[in-house]
Amino acid sequence: MAVHTAASPQRATQGFVANVTWAWRHPLVVLMEIGWRWLFGAPLLWMCWTAFQKALDQVPWQVTGVQRVSANQLLTDPMGAAAAIGAFVQMIVPVLERTALWAVPVFALVWVLLSSAGRTLVLRRLDPAMRGRWFVLCGLQAMRLVLSLVVAWVWWLLVQWMARVSIADPIARGGEPQMMLYTGGAIVITLGLFVLTGAMSWVFAAAPIVAMRENTGVFASLSRAARAQGARGGMVEINLVLSVVKIMLIVLSLAFSAFPLPFTTIVTEEYVLMWSGLVGLWYFAASDFFHVTRLHAFSELLRRHEVTFRQKAASE
Repeated sequence: MAVHTAASPQRATQGFVANVTWAWRHPLVVLMEIGWRWLFGAPLLWMCWTAFQKALDQVPWQVTGVQRVSANQLLTDPMGAAAAIGAFVQMIVPVLERTALWAVPVFALVWVLLSSAGRTLVLRRLDPAMRGRWFVLCGLQAMRLVLSLVVAWVWWLLVQWMARVSIADPIARGGEPQMMLYTGGAIVITLGLFVLTGAMSWVFAAAPIVAMRENTGVFASLSRAARAQGARGGMVEINLVLSVVKIMLIVLSLAFSAFPLPFTTIVTEEYVLMWSGLVGLWYFAASDFFHVTRLHAFSELLRRHEVTFRQKAASE
């Protein structure tokens, strides 16, 4: 009787550093990921800024006092600053909604088309054996966009509920608003939905790899990615780890953005805005780097699953 010995399987998270190292040693793939994202993001930011400026010209926004809100007021008088910002938002949003009615569908369509092309290029650079499945990736990206909008809508409803429970209802009863309850509740809701999404969204990151490797359609790619039992646990682990990494990047970005605040008496607001913009660019570049890390990790896990499946089938 033959005796088979094998080393204990390595957990997916134990190979995370190797995937990070791979992405670091392949900067062209990372630059391609950054490039296609900013090919969409830069025009979107320019259009949003232009629409915002045009909206300001159409309403007397100065009466809200929002122009006098400073970083110091946000720290020392958050209720007064929130009232001014809230009045400004109520005045400017109806004007922006007219532009959003046509701009949001157009940019959603452009995102689906461009992200599918960008993902195809990055995956083929990552593994030249993959075949282009642009139309399938368009369907996958459209489904992912719809689900993201649903998650954002649920988040907004929950945050509104928390605001009503902790602020609006106590004020209506003649009491004090529970700002700490609202802040803590909003943070818990946001992190909870973020982690829940991270635990479930891995299938949409894996499906394009399956589609381009196995020449499958939209629903078949999702099904095969979800049923890849040899790789499924590892992909969930990697996705959760990267969700934590993204939270860390957000926290670091907030910390870096706050660096100029102690010096607001000697630095201009333009400098603070420029610094915050640079920190934002750093965050997006770091986030794109870890997107490539996840793609490589998923590709390796699925490749090993395919090899194991073929070996098992051949032995039977």
